[in-house]
Amino acid sequence: MQAKIFPVILSGGSGTRLWPLSRDLLPKQLIPLVASNSLLAETARRVAGAGFAGPLVVCNEDHRFIVAEQLRAVGCTPTAIVLEPVARNTAPAVAAAAAIALARDPDALLLVLPSDHVISDEAAFAKAAAMAAKAAERGKLVTFGITPTKPETGYGYIARGKVLDGVPGAYEVERFVEKPDRATAESYVASGTWTWNSGMFLFPAKLLLAELSRFDAAIVDAAMKSVEKAESDLVFTRLNRDAFADAPSQSIDYALMEKTDKAAVVPADLGWSDVGSWSAMWELGDKDNHGNVAIGDVIALDTEGCYLRGDGHLIATLGLKDVVLVVGKDVVMAASKDRAQDVKKIVTELKSRGRKEAEAHPVVFRPWGNYETIDAGPGFQVKRITVKPGQKLSLQKHAHRAEHWVVVSGTARVTRDDDILTLRANMSTYIPLGAVHRLENPGTSPLELIEVQSGSYLGEDDIVRLSDDYGRQ
Repeated sequence: MQAKIFPVILSGGSGTRLWPLSRDLLPKQLIPLVASNSLLAETARRVAGAGFAGPLVVCNEDHRFIVAEQLRAVGCTPTAIVLEPVARNTAPAVAAAAAIALARDPDALLLVLPSDHVISDEAAFAKAAAMAAKAAERGKLVTFGITPTKPETGYGYIARGKVLDGVPGAYEVERFVEKPDRATAESYVASGTWTWNSGMFLFPAKLLLAELSRFDAAIVDAAMKSVEKAESDLVFTRLNRDAFADAPSQSIDYALMEKTDKAAVVPADLGWSDVGSWSAMWELGDKDNHGNVAIGDVIALDTEGCYLRGDGHLIATLGLKDVVLVVGKDVVMAASKDRAQDVKKIVTELKSRGRKEAEAHPVVFRPWGNYETIDAGPGFQVKRITVKPGQKLSLQKHAHRAEHWVVVSGTARVTRDDDILTLRANMSTYIPLGAVHRLENPGTSPLELIEVQSGSYLGEDDIVRLSDDYGRQ
């Protein structure tokens, strides 16, 4: 009988090459880039059903509520949502996930998956996963090799060796090569024996920790201690910060797979993409007769081979070729398609200038709903606030600002010092500076309101929370 497979979904990246759609507080894996669900939700859905335990999702603390909500929306009940207190690359994250899985099943298998990949052939994926599980149960650490479609220089490659006994379709790994030059990549593709390194793996949890301990015991020690000292926080498992921070920052490829003699590869043609750039988005998109991918309100005249994406604004182009043009509510980004891999340089420059556009969208998501800044100036800020049915903000006060609230739709219950008010559409109230207040939605439809802030300082850190349903400080 095959051991239970625990999907481990790694959701810690920031996706800087897909800026401005992907940003620190809402990275690409949490965005519906190519389907109605986010990449994370699609990954979780792909590994639901018989033979799989609920996934172990490892994510950044800032993303925890969005991750939980997206899993709920696709009917996924995770084994755990594991919060990484600091970034330490993939090896410590996978080791911590292995420790959590072993506490539930001493024979656990781990199916390690990035949260931001697209797989269009799910039947082929299921077949490859079943084959990898057979290899793992025979004492192998298995990686999935993607059949290359072109001499890509941005991926690592895997050379396969002899066929594994008893597992036709799985092979010993002969060697790994990281991002070869174009001539070398062309020779690999022509040989037919090399595959792209997908970054997906299937490990016996015990063997993973044993082998990783051979090569870098500090990673395993730190991960194990971080799990032993972990705290439960609502539906989240919060790894111990001090223990996890002691882990060396290493990828699972470098720390383990390139060193072990137990590596195996399952080559597969999955319709796979790591959605690593806007040019990859162009390749995935539906194209018109001129090779353009157009999303949103677009008029493209004498335009060829372009990726054009708008968020509410009309995009009109004339005489463009091989250009990426992404128009958001607060940003316009244009780049030559052959420079799409370099978009992350814009993010680096934005951060060096302290620009907020690198970190957040105008719409910021919270566990209770979201808010959007629609205007701002010296001493004032205007936001559109949406509160989900049955949800409420923290009981709080501000030291530097007062607030005016106007209800657009729905019903608001407002606590203001000793008063409790019920407001409906076209009604308003005023929250004086220093007043203890709370906003909640007691209704069954979303609450929409406009908030006008005024004061000497309007930052989000001017919040003193006195009580919060979500455990925030």
